[in-house]
Amino acid sequence: MILSLKPELNEDFSLSLQSKIETMAELNRLKVVLCEKKITSKWLAETLGVNPTTVSKWCTNSSQPDLGNLMRIANVLKVDVNELLRFQYIEEKQKGGHANV
Repeated sequence: MILSLKPELNEDFSLSLQSKIETMAELNRLKVVLCEKKITSKWLAETLGVNPTTVSKWCTNSSQPDLGNLMRIANVLKVDVNELLRFQYIEEKQKGGHANV
């Protein structure tokens, strides 16, 4: 990465990058849906046949399920895939807001 010698440009870049990271940090709503359905992440892990640590990472948004797992999660929880996603991120990205990645 090449940083400018002008401090104001570096600061703008840092703020922009931090905004993107914060937006990406909450990409899915899995934890919310599990709470609404009164289902534990342990149960979901056992049902999907994945490690509970994996589900925990999905719930805390430190990693994201791949498309196949996302569809399996939606099926198991009897929800539409759209309910598992945060559309604010998608809308901001389409509008050219701070979520551009």
